Amino acid sequence: MPAEVIRADEWHGGGVSLFGWSNEPDDSRLPRLLHPDGGRIVGVNGHLADPADVSRPPDDSIGGAFSAWIARDGELTASTAINRVCPVFYAETADLHIVGSRALLVHLLAQRADRIDFDVLALQTMVRQGFFLSDETPYKGVSALRPSTTIAIRGGSRTISETPLPVAGPAPDSPRSKRAAIGELAEALLATVEPLRSAPEPVNLALTGGRDTRILAALLHAAKVPFRVTTNGLDTHPDVILARRIAAALKVEHTVIAPPQTAAKDAVLVEHPLERAWETLRTCEGMTSAYESIVGYLPYSGKPTMSGQSGETLRAGSLNLLQTDLGDKALLRRINNTFYKDEKLFTAEANEHARELAKPWQARENRLEALDHIYIWYKVGRWQASARAGALRRGDPVRPFLDNRVARAALSLDQGWRLSEEVIYTLILRFAPQLREVPIEGKPWRFTDGLQKRWPWSHVPPPSMPTQKSGGGWSWRTSPGPDLTAVLREQVLGSLDALAPIVNPDEVRALFADPVVKKPGTAWHLYTVAAMLTGLYPGKQPEGLEQITVSRPDPGR
Repeated sequence: MPAEVIRADEWHGGGVSLFGWSNEPDDSRLPRLLHPDGGRIVGVNGHLADPADVSRPPDDSIGGAFSAWIARDGELTASTAINRVCPVFYAETADLHIVGSRALLVHLLAQRADRIDFDVLALQTMVRQGFFLSDETPYKGVSALRPSTTIAIRGGSRTISETPLPVAGPAPDSPRSKRAAIGELAEALLATVEPLRSAPEPVNLALTGGRDTRILAALLHAAKVPFRVTTNGLDTHPDVILARRIAAALKVEHTVIAPPQTAAKDAVLVEHPLERAWETLRTCEGMTSAYESIVGYLPYSGKPTMSGQSGETLRAGSLNLLQTDLGDKALLRRINNTFYKDEKLFTAEANEHARELAKPWQARENRLEALDHIYIWYKVGRWQASARAGALRRGDPVRPFLDNRVARAALSLDQGWRLSEEVIYTLILRFAPQLREVPIEGKPWRFTDGLQKRWPWSHVPPPSMPTQKSGGGWSWRTSPGPDLTAVLREQVLGSLDALAPIVNPDEVRALFADPVVKKPGTAWHLYTVAAMLTGLYPGKQPEGLEQITVSRPDPGR
């Protein structure tokens, strides 16, 4: 972001210096950027649900999404919350312990020479998944602190203490016990949005036809928080169709934002991948693939915004949602495939590294819990943690699913029960019963499987969105077409020397052998890592690149 929008503060004590930066306007209702508290200085990355909690020791009973730094003479500690979505990175040299919220700054301070040393082997997981499945970073010597963990530096020595994630209780076996179990989670969710009642203008919710944004619409409705909704997409897309129905049922304003299209509306225009990769790399510090859409810079706004990111926390994690067979062998295969999928694409060294990362999770007896915690540790704690950096340039979106109390309440519920989606369905009807008859986009509610013959149930809505005949679910990212594929191919194949330590060149060529790449996600991940290793980042913004035209498929097909 532009330097002129940044305010800063710093504190220096015996052997300790603490620096803080923010693009957020100064607000007397919030703790200071570096907040004096008795004999210590406190810095908070993220936000506290109650600003007065700045004086409390950081723990999982505090609401908000945050990490905390506490400094005093001769001592520094930094702590992550339960999902580490506000990250803490650390490195050590012969002279310094460096702890910070930005991995690249930590790396640069630890470097003796004015250069960046990439940890190329660690980037193998970026190619596989588009984010990190480890505590590694793209930078040699820099690690991410784990969830609910504190790093303490006293007298020149470093200690790290970790609090395990909650152990889920057994699934409730009666309607009464189910209501009681869900009650704590419902109260935690309501607590995250109740302060928005006094917001100067309505909350803007990015609404789709799926589960996670629907529960947020229901939540805002139940909390009597004024809000409006927006949906990105074409009029024929299921998200747009269903969002209209949800907005109508809740009587809120709905705006549809269509993507740029050609005059004939038979194609969309997308930015050149190199521009997209540069923006993603510099914003997310090389820890998110350019396959993801990262919002660009705008001046900071206090307008409250909300989206459904990380809502899978309430549904036992996105990795579990892909799973229908819950047998032990099937769940172990899911864990294995998460860490070392597409083995043929990678070198033996990269595959061995991936297998070492998988071992602690393979050793867990409760496979469903392992997948649930993998989601919190990595999909939220690494992917979401880096991706949200783009949103923070514009403001601090309200993220109920990332709240410390919400995550703890959700993780305390049985994984199988959450995976059935009965928990999130019950919450939706608890908050907004008028959404009962609005179908969902995609697959049916999991807990209705096998019950359709007894349809209609009085408390269960139609299971899914009717099939679209227009091909409205098309996306240029998953159907890139030949022109965009050609651009991705040229960059990746031209960077094989840089990628050689982690990928097999012949398999990469085979990936791009067809006119349209069949695994666009992997193609984008390769493109992102290739752009980083060949010097695009850090560097100047690419200029003069034309947009790429991606044709829509024939609606008649």
